[in-house]
Amino acid sequence: MTNHSTLERSGGSGITTLDNSATDLGLLLLRVVFGGLLAAHGSQKLFGWFNGPGWSRNAATFDSMGYNPGKVFGTLAGLSELTGGILLVLGLLTPLASAIVLGTMINAINTTWHGGLLTGKGYEMPLLFATVGAVVAFTGPGKFSLDSGRPWQRHGVVWGIASIVLAVVAAVITLILKWTL
Repeated sequence: MTNHSTLERSGGSGITTLDNSATDLGLLLLRVVFGGLLAAHGSQKLFGWFNGPGWSRNAATFDSMGYNPGKVFGTLAGLSELTGGILLVLGLLTPLASAIVLGTMINAINTTWHGGLLTGKGYEMPLLFATVGAVVAFTGPGKFSLDSGRPWQRHGVVWGIASIVLAVVAAVITLILKWTL
């Protein structure tokens, strides 16, 4: 068979070197779409972009949900979504980005729990976002990321569990503050 650079067959297995990048390309697509959407949600809360409520209305919404003071909790939620989303898009500090996303979504699940799972007004979207955040903590961002090949690059079972533990602790602290303030 002739050489076709990245499409060259390797070892007669029928797998191309391009196929070897499929997981990394899939992770890149997942991170960019998911992280971009999450960052957009954060910018809606903070700046009113993409037809969002903006900071003042977001703060009032958080007050009405029992997150008092709404200015603090609403800002924290917006910053968490914006920061976590951007870090995931870049594939930077991925375990921390995953923990930020997951912790924020645990609170969103708590807030939307009464709406049920598949009602359109329930917790299906925060659950989906939380799941993607947790998955990326375990898999890592892939080789098309700013973490790739860096000394700080971390992923795997230990880092996935650490991200989940950090997220749960942060979410529980936030919920305790919600209920006590």
